[in-house]
Amino acid sequence: MHRVLVAPSILAADFSRLAEEIHQVEAAGADWIHCDIMDGHFVDNISFGPDVVRLVRKETSLPLDVHLMIEHASHFVPRFVKAGANSITVHVEPEAKHDVVETLRQIRDAGCRAGLTLNPETPFDIIEPFLGKFDMLLVMTVHPGFGGQPFRSDQMEKVRRAAAWNKSREQKIDIEVDGGINPKTARISVENGADVLVAGTSIFHSINYAKVIRELRGE
Repeated sequence: MHRVLVAPSILAADFSRLAEEIHQVEAAGADWIHCDIMDGHFVDNISFGPDVVRLVRKETSLPLDVHLMIEHASHFVPRFVKAGANSITVHVEPEAKHDVVETLRQIRDAGCRAGLTLNPETPFDIIEPFLGKFDMLLVMTVHPGFGGQPFRSDQMEKVRRAAAWNKSREQKIDIEVDGGINPKTARISVENGADVLVAGTSIFHSINYAKVIRELRGE
């Protein structure tokens, strides 16, 4: 099995010293930086937009993993590409109000890795028509919108199904989990087939970022 990647979610960082927080998680061994974009419509919260992603890009050379929890993702994709995103993940649910195939193509054509995600209530079957058109599946292990929610172990069925799909084909997708990820739930996720761990609260609310990142990887 290849190395488990850790992507700290800056939604949980101290925004009064965001640049310093980014430098600290990078020094602590983070693999990616995860940026949660919320518009107050698709999810009941508002986070930040392309300008903050652009600021983050200036502070780190790590890949920026941008998760668009927004309506009309295709309209905003070019702005996040320009801001410095390396991967852009969009939602499959109809209320996201976009043509999923077209948006995934748009992301890849811009030189970014394309991700597709589904909320806990959304069945895995809904993404099956799009398999082969994206590079990463993000399984939400909480309902998106707010950090600090408890991990939903029932979502591991989706992780297992994605892992089984990977075994059946040469070109693999990354299997990412996000929501309530701490050293204990990270182990559960990895055992079921996840290889990218998004963690916010468990890292940024800890005293020792490097220690938590190592524990998330099971080191």
